[in-house]
Amino acid sequence: MSDGAERRRAVVVGAGISGLACAHRLHRLRPDIEVVVLEASDRTGGKIHSTPFAGRLVDEAADAFLARVPAAVELARELGLADQFVTPAVRRAFVYRHGTLHPFPEGQVLGVPTDLDALRASGVISAAGVERAALDLTLPADMEGAPPPGEDESVGALVRRRLGDEVFDALVGPLLSGVNAGNADHLSVQTGAAQLAAAVRDQPSLIAGLRAQRTAALAAGADPDAPVFYGLHDGSQGLTDALAAALPVGSVRTGRSVVAVAPADGGGYNVVISASRPSGPAETGEVDLLHADSVVLATPAWASAEVLRALQPDIAVDLHDLEWSSVVMITLAVARRAIDHPLDGSGFLVAGNEPLAMTACSFSSTKWAHLAPAGDAAPGSAAATVLLRVSAGRHPDASALGLDDATLVGTIRDELAPIIGLDPAVDLGPDRARVTRWRRALPQYRPGHRARAQDWRDGLATAWPGLWLTGASYDGLGIPACITDAETTARRVADTIG
Repeated sequence: MSDGAERRRAVVVGAGISGLACAHRLHRLRPDIEVVVLEASDRTGGKIHSTPFAGRLVDEAADAFLARVPAAVELARELGLADQFVTPAVRRAFVYRHGTLHPFPEGQVLGVPTDLDALRASGVISAAGVERAALDLTLPADMEGAPPPGEDESVGALVRRRLGDEVFDALVGPLLSGVNAGNADHLSVQTGAAQLAAAVRDQPSLIAGLRAQRTAALAAGADPDAPVFYGLHDGSQGLTDALAAALPVGSVRTGRSVVAVAPADGGGYNVVISASRPSGPAETGEVDLLHADSVVLATPAWASAEVLRALQPDIAVDLHDLEWSSVVMITLAVARRAIDHPLDGSGFLVAGNEPLAMTACSFSSTKWAHLAPAGDAAPGSAAATVLLRVSAGRHPDASALGLDDATLVGTIRDELAPIIGLDPAVDLGPDRARVTRWRRALPQYRPGHRARAQDWRDGLATAWPGLWLTGASYDGLGIPACITDAETTARRVADTIG
């Protein structure tokens, strides 16, 4: 029991990037508190996973994080990982539309073009589409369909209204739908594309607003040639591994599934724990209680809903109803001579109206210099093997998830053949193709999501002080967003516990 004479304890549920970052920051802020991290699976890291493939360490999910959002960069440096930083070797990327690869125009921000000459030169949309996009600079704020100031709307509604359908369908839609594995026509601007929301906060034009952001950043000393993304040489898992290693020995306990949280006599909470099987959270019958003065649920909303079902059923229902997309990552090791395309870019996105299973393809061996063939297998040699990472699955279509590995790999091979000139007879046996399925991987933020998420957190804080929610379900996707939210939560715990 915590009676004031004993050491306070905070329990963090979930050992993904959010849970580990929260635990790490809380331990640094309050070393007097015992921090315990409980993870249902047999490993830490959650959807961050780097494993050997074709002689190289290759990520099975996120392989980079935004450089302009400082949270991940600063945390990695704090953990001694600065010497692991790598940046994409190329910035050029493509979009597949109408059966052709088109280069993304220079100067785009989240797919929104800020350089209309570059947009025209790219050929990705028609001349009429470019002229329609240019109208954004003169259209009034109160045009039909515009929401009241400050009210959230979808990315599709904003971009289609300001720049027209072609810009959305060819550029913004493929990029943001790809990031979220969803449909940007239904994606909240405030949560899923906050930079666009900020661009139109003080004036109506998206293009002018994004140009103003860039001008302000340059005036503040930003380097226009600074990297957009960073990765880690040995894979993104290096970050979560370092976080787990930085906690006191015994702090992280895997194979422990939290099934409920209940108020404890005398204050605080009893965390109800069930032993898990190595392959998942199936109960073995062994149940334990762990007292905590504060509990942080750093699990996906659907998992947090199960924990809160008896304690706060109204919030649990809302968390359970949050929609999620499932995705598949297919990593291929392909003989360079079997591909006609020069692979002179980081990869390509697929427009949403293309009848393909895949949504994106990364030319990993070009994108990351450390993944390029070396020595006798250098690019251009007969022995060279290049890496491709292909994504499939977009909400609500989860059909790719149901295909067996051989069928899925064959489908992707057939789709890549006309796009990059892949030899349809290329060997893509088990040692040359890796399939990773991520079920319920990415939350789908609908307009108004941020306000709803704040209501969940406020409601929980009012009814059950010391019980917190953090993670990608609430305030944004990506490693930096998760770290930012987790560290904010850690500071609140540190300020209130005890």
